[in-house]
Amino acid sequence: MGRILVVGTADTKAEELAFLAGVIRARGAEAVIVDLGTRGPAPLAADIPAEEVAACHPGGVAAVLGGTDRGRAVAAMGLAFAEFLRRQTDLSGVIGIGGGGGTSMITAGLRELPLGLPKIMVTTMASGDTAPYVGISDLILMPAVTDLAGLNRISRRVLHNAGGAIAGMAAVAPPEAEGKPALGLTMFGVTTPCVTEITARLRGEYDCLVFHATGTGGRSMEKLAESGLLSGFLDMTTTEVADLLCGGVLACTEDRFGAVARTGLPWVGAPGALDMVNFGTPDSVPARFAGRLFYHHNPQVTLMRTTAEESRRIGAWIAGRLNLCEGPVRLLIPEGGLSALDAPGAPFHDPAADAALFAALEAGLNPGPDRRILRLPHHINDPAFAEAAVAAFRSLT
Repeated sequence: MGRILVVGTADTKAEELAFLAGVIRARGAEAVIVDLGTRGPAPLAADIPAEEVAACHPGGVAAVLGGTDRGRAVAAMGLAFAEFLRRQTDLSGVIGIGGGGGTSMITAGLRELPLGLPKIMVTTMASGDTAPYVGISDLILMPAVTDLAGLNRISRRVLHNAGGAIAGMAAVAPPEAEGKPALGLTMFGVTTPCVTEITARLRGEYDCLVFHATGTGGRSMEKLAESGLLSGFLDMTTTEVADLLCGGVLACTEDRFGAVARTGLPWVGAPGALDMVNFGTPDSVPARFAGRLFYHHNPQVTLMRTTAEESRRIGAWIAGRLNLCEGPVRLLIPEGGLSALDAPGAPFHDPAADAALFAALEAGLNPGPDRRILRLPHHINDPAFAEAAVAAFRSLT
């Protein structure tokens, strides 16, 4: 077992850091206390002092410590800690403790750690919108319950459990990775038959990693690609772009398809579920969309049908992004419909909107030997469409 880093601000959390490190050491692991304090001298002599972490900032220690603006110091220390972690080897896990500022600094680093390396953040911020802290990492947020302002009967139990958890995870050898290369696939409930069929056809050759196209799903897939963990994409559900351009809640970022361009990995994709924009409960839909066509997927999910004009904008945006890709690209057009809701007799069936999308994709995509668009007379969930997607991918590898 390698080292477990125990991270926090020793100027305000010295007692808690020492207790947590003791719990981990009692389980036979090596605990190394890392100080991220920015307020001055600490009552605890950390194994790795704040100055050593701050020195990892591009501007050096002076860019982090010694100033009077705590907000700037916290942001700078988060940047320094992220770089500090990138330089570490022989780690078996990292656990942090903190309130608002500490959580911001520590999770900035935890998000940079490799997928699968145990990472826990014990925090008072483990409620509400935690997306800024977690991002697309696999870090675990553990509620502190009480504030971390000295040990008490609650914080002792919480930290005891957290220390046991990180030590236990670090002690268990990770499963052996399959020898097959991995593929990234995107799926929504309304494109499940398509992706399930593709996975069944490729499972013997590839480790198929399916990502829920919820904004974070696409980002996670692309991060894995840039980490060298994917061998290609079957990006059948690009619905996140509709949310980005139309104000939905499951939006990708402006960098969608960026990893495809930067890695040059083979990409086969489709405009899956671009017939819809996602919102939460019905009362969460912005007033400007009054009078639009909606489908209540469940009490927490309200779907809005994209219009022909929105579809044109979406198609042009996707085509522009794919034009940046120098690797092999095959964009498949399912003329029979984009999702389970977009079929004859289904709530979102709108041939005019689909035609606008397809025309924009064809007009915007710059064709070439390695960049092609293929129209298919199938619905996206027809087995024949999945078969064509598999054949297209195999032609690129």
